[in-house]
Amino acid sequence: MKKILLVEDDTVLGETIVDILEDENYYDITWVKDGKKALDKSFEHQYDLYLFDINVPFINGLELLNDLRKSGDKTPAIFITAKVDIESFEKGFEVGADDYIRKPFHMRELLVRINKQIQKSFLSHNTQVHYKDISYNIESKIVTKDGDTEHLTPTELKILELFLKNTGRVITKDEILDFTHDGGLGSDSSLRVQISRLKKLGLDITNIRAIGYRCEKP
Repeated sequence: MKKILLVEDDTVLGETIVDILEDENYYDITWVKDGKKALDKSFEHQYDLYLFDINVPFINGLELLNDLRKSGDKTPAIFITAKVDIESFEKGFEVGADDYIRKPFHMRELLVRINKQIQKSFLSHNTQVHYKDISYNIESKIVTKDGDTEHLTPTELKILELFLKNTGRVITKDEILDFTHDGGLGSDSSLRVQISRLKKLGLDITNIRAIGYRCEKP
């Protein structure tokens, strides 16, 4: 489970975000409605992502993230804002934001942005990833099983990396194809062959009918 600290004083929006994220069965959400409580929570727990509305009581999102960055906190952060002026965007990135999402937004867009930041964080903190008897080096792209090197195609390596970064989460077919083909077109038949290859390698992959796949946690 990935831990997210949400700071949002709009009750309806906050409840909606929490419901959507918890439905993914992959996120553990801590929701507070003001910057002061958020600051307290950030010192009490380690989070995988911050999701901050800018205009919240006591300590606004910009001041909150600025304080966290000054303390050495490098947790990925996404700002939620209704502001569209360039000065607000510049200020946000100056204090250490990793991304912005403007109100109103589609919840699917929010999920995509959250997943992207968590994946980037994963890459920056992990070089060697292990799954059962499989070891994958993210930098060298070398896969070994029981110490023996396994030879995968570039696309199979991308799918392997996507699964290892998201064990326990359902990944849609469209998400996999978009990731492996950089927004281009891929085929379902090729994907099935690649998934079969990864299963033979040792990944415990479940087919979620009409949706996508889930790599089960080891």
